[in-house]
Amino acid sequence: MKSQIRLQVNKKKIINDPVHGFINIPFNLIFDLMEHPYFQRLRHISQLGLSSYVYPGAVHSRFHHALGAMHLMRRALGTLNSKGVLVFEEEERAVTMAILLHDVGHGPFSHALEHTLVKNVDHEAISLLIMEKLNQQFDGQLSMAIDIFKGTYHKKYLHQLVSSQLDMDRLDYLSRDSFFTGVHEGVIGYDRIIKMLNVFEDELVVEEKGVYSIEKFLISRRLMYWQVYLHKAVLGAEMLLVQILERAKELALAGKELFATPALAFFLKNKFTLEDFKQEEVLNTYTALDDHDLFSAFKVWQNCDDFVLSYLCKMVVNRQLPNVVLEKESIEENKIERLTEKVKQKFSISTQEANYLVFSGSTSNRAYTPDAENIKILFKNGDLLDVTQASDHLNIQQLSTPVVKYYLCYPKELR
Repeated sequence: MKSQIRLQVNKKKIINDPVHGFINIPFNLIFDLMEHPYFQRLRHISQLGLSSYVYPGAVHSRFHHALGAMHLMRRALGTLNSKGVLVFEEEERAVTMAILLHDVGHGPFSHALEHTLVKNVDHEAISLLIMEKLNQQFDGQLSMAIDIFKGTYHKKYLHQLVSSQLDMDRLDYLSRDSFFTGVHEGVIGYDRIIKMLNVFEDELVVEEKGVYSIEKFLISRRLMYWQVYLHKAVLGAEMLLVQILERAKELALAGKELFATPALAFFLKNKFTLEDFKQEEVLNTYTALDDHDLFSAFKVWQNCDDFVLSYLCKMVVNRQLPNVVLEKESIEENKIERLTEKVKQKFSISTQEANYLVFSGSTSNRAYTPDAENIKILFKNGDLLDVTQASDHLNIQQLSTPVVKYYLCYPKELR
């Protein structure tokens, strides 16, 4: 009995986080989930992909972010409790688990994998499948957390704390990414935002006094996207990953033997749908993938006898990134064709191979979407307004307009 009691006490750990300070593990079940291999894998998945190629300090992981989001959830629940919002202990535990596991389905280098090895299968869907798998292993103790995560639980505001335009996910990643990149434009007053949270008619709202903090939050989010997440060098690096994995998968499906860990080889040689991920073998193999699988392959593929794959991998491993052009209008087709022709001649390769070295596309950013789980400001007289209506800052309304930019990437030798 003594050893059992000692084990339970030891689960109440304190973690020292560089962004939020000391983080407490509030429940024994949270500790058990954190110890699970599915969650420990997040230690080896970068939060910002290859952003460290531009901001060297951006080497934090999805593991860090999940803990930070959990910490802010605990803070938010404390605020709501102090304002008379009744959240039962079972609900507190469930919503804490939901935010802890919200990113557990992320693959290596985040979104690059969703465009290549597991096309048309987003990480949220995989997160849900992993949570359901964990629910089986933990005898149904995650059932309420899953309902909150899916938005089917009867208290809507609990889901909004996990996934909305003002959720604990966004409050943490903006603060954390700003801290590790050193981009101060992303600093937000998450303390004050959390203190201003309330619930009105089952919806998460912000009290009137917090409107300026929300304005700053939205502006910071817009700036972080263009300065960090969609920085043109970061964008070029991320798209380079997509090209590498596309080429590797093409070669693997054609029967070429490529160096790969068992987990990576499994996804290179097969095509899977979301339905396939419900199979235990597929899901378990996916949860064995992390950044190390991919980068170790890149290092070996540098010496591959396929010129395209070798060239692309050398660019990533040695940080010889492509030249990236960002424009407000779509890239002229004849410009792309001219560059493609130059690449063909320079490297004596085919048009199909050259398309891996010269590629284009578009990216967009909208800091606020007023018609999707909008942020509502609660006034003292009981009025409830969307933040774009409540704010006297003209730029806030403009933030709901998407900004689209078109990119063109090509080898620097042609510049």
